[in-house]
Amino acid sequence: MGVRSVSIETIDDFLAQKRIAMIGVSRDAKSFSADLFRALLRHGIDVVPVNPHATEILERRCFARVQDVRPPVTGALLMTSPEGTDEAVADCAAAGIPRVWMYRAGGKGAVSEKAIDFCQSHGITVVPGECPLMFLKGEHAVHRFHGFVRKITGSYPKRARA
Repeated sequence: MGVRSVSIETIDDFLAQKRIAMIGVSRDAKSFSADLFRALLRHGIDVVPVNPHATEILERRCFARVQDVRPPVTGALLMTSPEGTDEAVADCAAAGIPRVWMYRAGGKGAVSEKAIDFCQSHGITVVPGECPLMFLKGEHAVHRFHGFVRKITGSYPKRARA
């Protein structure tokens, strides 16, 4: 499976959202997804946890399904397995969410080719596999270094051509 490219403008647009859902965030406060959740909060994003196995995560009300989130969100960050992503994007479409980010750092992450195709056919803007920490200013040096390596290897997202 090859990850499809995404423009830096699409990434910037997603990260400019004021309220997003994080679907599949872990109940474990020491997990990577909880760290990412806190980083997004530090950057002024109102992050709403979505996990069917919890009623509260990191002291925030948790919803079982993204369709239940009120007030609604304008983006969803998926921390799911690729198989879970297929269901999650259908839920996002049902909820009218116009932006989806399929998390990926190593391995497949949340990326699913079927889900990418679904998003594109339903008018949902998709970031198909990146780590948001690489694009958030002021985050840990490891993430900046990862971005630097991606830039010199030519795999860092580029500006869209006019």
